Amino acid sequence: MTVPESPDIVVLREGTEGLSMESYAETLHKRLPEYTVFHAQTPSQEREAIPNARVVTGISIDEELLADADRLSLFACTFSGTDHLPTDALLDHGVTVTNAGGIHAPGIAEQVVGNMLVFSRRLHEGWRRKQQAQWRHFQSGELLGSTVTIVGLGSIGTEVVKRLSGFGVETIGVRYTPSKGGPTDSVIGFESDQLHDALARSQYVVMACPLTETTRHLIGAEALATLDPDSVIINVARGGVIDTDALVSALQSSSIRGAALDVTDPEPLPADHPLWGLENCLITAHTGGHTPKHWDRLAEIVAQNMAAIESSGELVNVVAEPDTNA
Repeated sequence: MTVPESPDIVVLREGTEGLSMESYAETLHKRLPEYTVFHAQTPSQEREAIPNARVVTGISIDEELLADADRLSLFACTFSGTDHLPTDALLDHGVTVTNAGGIHAPGIAEQVVGNMLVFSRRLHEGWRRKQQAQWRHFQSGELLGSTVTIVGLGSIGTEVVKRLSGFGVETIGVRYTPSKGGPTDSVIGFESDQLHDALARSQYVVMACPLTETTRHLIGAEALATLDPDSVIINVARGGVIDTDALVSALQSSSIRGAALDVTDPEPLPADHPLWGLENCLITAHTGGHTPKHWDRLAEIVAQNMAAIESSGELVNVVAEPDTNA
């Protein structure tokens, strides 16, 4: 394949989440037919294409390839997290960095609400009895009237709140700056007393926050002891926001009713880990963000930013940008 002389957008070869980067390039081409979109399928094609590209998109970029990339103004990361990128080098070269934040939020939010309904209606018990061909009644509860605490009010937490609006629940949001408010019925900070008061009132706790020094093991033995025995914790954030050993102990002793984990610590979860054998723990192996609209949503971010570049407008999903005053 011949590398275009001056491609507008270069799609790098390394895929993400088992999805084809070729399909990403095709989606970008359909969304932006007026631009030259080139999918670099080999290291040599990347080395040849990047120096002449206006935008590069992929998981990461080789820092050494930036030296001659004089046209490059944007690196569109296909991940939400960007800690793995050579950000300083990109900024030094005048390149803005954006991420894929928000594209997974609708699917993850649906999974969160689905897990709540599983536990409230005990659908997992129905599935177990179906597997054993047992026609026996069991008691279910209701989500109606529950209190749900959502830790993190970013794109995921916000989408969760939207989907809970018709279920007749009370929502409590936890964020670093509660004075900013939020879509929940009330908003609190991470102060221990406020957080524990919310946990004591909650039937469901949703972890949807970044993993930081503040949130690492935020749900540990003390927090789990504060929760009501009928409560359920749902983690779609990062495994490290929960102390796994403390969670295993709480689930084994029925100190809480259950957990639904899309992420774990460690991850992947070893085959002999005790969480696998607990009937009150649902595990979905980091699949919450999977969606058939993955590339469409990411292409829309790139399209908005191409338009912003052309008009000197404001870019979206920016995580780092050069200091133009330096």
